[in-house]
Amino acid sequence: MRKYQAFFRIRFINTLQYRSAAIAGMATQLAWGLMEILAFHAFYQANPSAFPMTFQQTVSYVWLQQAFLSLFMLWFFEAEIFNTITTGTIAYELVRPMDLYNRWFCQSAANRLAKALLRCGPIFVIAFLLPAPYRLILPTNIVALFLFLLSMALSLGVVIAMSQLVYISTFYTFSSIGVRIVISSIGEFLAGGVIPLPFFPQPFRQFVELLPFASMQNVPLRIYNGDLTGFALVSALLLQAFWLILLIVIGKIWLQQALKRVVVQGG
Repeated sequence: MRKYQAFFRIRFINTLQYRSAAIAGMATQLAWGLMEILAFHAFYQANPSAFPMTFQQTVSYVWLQQAFLSLFMLWFFEAEIFNTITTGTIAYELVRPMDLYNRWFCQSAANRLAKALLRCGPIFVIAFLLPAPYRLILPTNIVALFLFLLSMALSLGVVIAMSQLVYISTFYTFSSIGVRIVISSIGEFLAGGVIPLPFFPQPFRQFVELLPFASMQNVPLRIYNGDLTGFALVSALLLQAFWLILLIVIGKIWLQQALKRVVVQGG
């Protein structure tokens, strides 16, 4: 375990060096979040009762989504991992005294967490200082905050485990671009990245909420803004844990099978 902790720490510190990219990303996310909130505000002014969440809940959803975009985005992949597979340098990885799946998992977690840490602080400060009703508000109580953090950890795990499947699929294809486009496009929509899942029509929403994509940003953001409570909240957390375990098991088994097919030529 210590070797994975050391690898995580090295990757985390290395990603923290890219402050200029973080500032540019933060400015983009602030602008995008504000435009999205103003667009929602126009719809809410027409008929507030037609929406499943209050405008303040939607505002909190959007700001948290932008603050933690690095944790949730399915379109972010490690180019280094793809290059390792396609160029044959996977041979060097196989001789290291580390489990390849765990190494990739630690690498993705460290990079995503470091990116989020660089960006979320300034976004939170600005979002909390905005005038009502455009500001980000605190959760209703300390229990909701704790459950939000727990759900965030599970959500990050599900996102990384899903990304791992995309990496592994590269062993069977000449190019990863097609799989990446399909997963990122469909997954982002079904995870609530375009519009929150409560805005989806029934019964499509009931079906979507059972998919692994719904266990990503959808659950923690709705816990924070108070839209998920009671039995629905507990069920969502259990479903997150279920998908996390299942995706990791599938990924480990699939990677073992993929590595049996690896042929590296050269000297």
